This record gives sequence, C-alpha cells and structure tokens, in this order.
Amino acid sequence: MGLIKSAVSYISGEIKKVVQLGVEVGVVVGGGNIWRGSEASVEGMERAVADYVGMLATVMNSMILQSTLENSVNVDTRVLSAIDIRQISETYIRRRAIRHLEKGRVGFYLRQVLGIHI
Repeated sequence: MGLIKSAVSYISGEIKKVVQLGVEVGVVVGGGNIWRGSEASVEGMERAVADYVGMLATVMNSMILQSTLENSVNVDTRVLSAIDIRQISETYIRRRAIRHLEKGRVGFYLRQVLGIHI
C-alpha cells in the first residue's frame, strides 16, 4: 500500500485540466491505500479507533494532493474535514465549501464528510 508518485502527478494534472475548463471541482478523498479500518477491526482493534486512523490516512492523502496541486501545477486548493484538525485543514462548513468552489479553488472533502450534504 501507499502512494505512487506518478499516480499523484497524473491525478493532479487531470484535476488541473478540469479546473481550466471552468468547472468547480470538489474531490472526495479516501485513505484506503494507507489504512483500512474494517480490516483492523476484524483483527481486534476497536472499530472506532480503526475508523479514526482511517480518517487520518485520508487527511494524509488530501495533504499530498493539495501540496502537489499547489506547488507543481499552480492550482489553489483547500482541505476540508469534519474532524477538527485546524493546523492541517479547515473545518467543513457547507457554505464555506461552496464559496471556495465559487472562487475556483479545488476542495478536498475527506471521506467522513460524505454524510453531510456538500
């Protein structure tokens, strides 16, 4: 498991192409390449703990994509999370997420936000 640099570069390039078309882009990111909470819970870890570790894996993936998009292909982004980690991401607030899209920023929505209407 893990990230493949060529895949991150490819995905970032594809996102940039869509942004250049004038499309408001929101990306729902997961962390399954780093951690799968469902597998860990089967092996004795509490499911809630396993899920939180998965959320942190999702944050890691979002930060990697954010850094690549902003530093390599010059696309403005924001990471938004339903769990409070202010040093890394903005807390997900629907109206703020919409405003970022309207400003042309790519929003990375961590998987745990899916239960909230984007």
